[in-house]
Amino acid sequence: MPTESTPSTAPRPLKLASAVVAGEGLVVAVLGIVEAITISDDRLTLGLTTAAFLLLYGGALLLVARGLFRTSTWSRGPAVFAQLIQLLMAVSFWGGSTKPVSVILAIAAVAVLVGIFQKVSMEALADNPTKDRPVL
Repeated sequence: MPTESTPSTAPRPLKLASAVVAGEGLVVAVLGIVEAITISDDRLTLGLTTAAFLLLYGGALLLVARGLFRTSTWSRGPAVFAQLIQLLMAVSFWGGSTKPVSVILAIAAVAVLVGIFQKVSMEALADNPTKDRPVL
């Protein structure tokens, strides 16, 4: 496991997945900030809860991205879960003027899933990587 002073030992596919998840986290956090800035009096409660959710979710995605970059085992599950939800969101945006959003969401989610499920990434994120197992 890398520490604060050591560089990441994550394989390239995992680093790329981490970068995409970090980008998703930043976009969601910015959407939360925009929501907070544009809250109107007639929808105060909805605006506050939406802004809080988007900020928390964006922050969580950034933590997951950091975990992937550091090859922390715990980050694999939340990353996969977030991307599966994003694929469902992409399906819901399909059609009409939101089709480009749908395509972007789907491409990002598939890219992250492919990066995480690469053999080298799975080995890096394993609880007991094969390289650390004793030879019997």
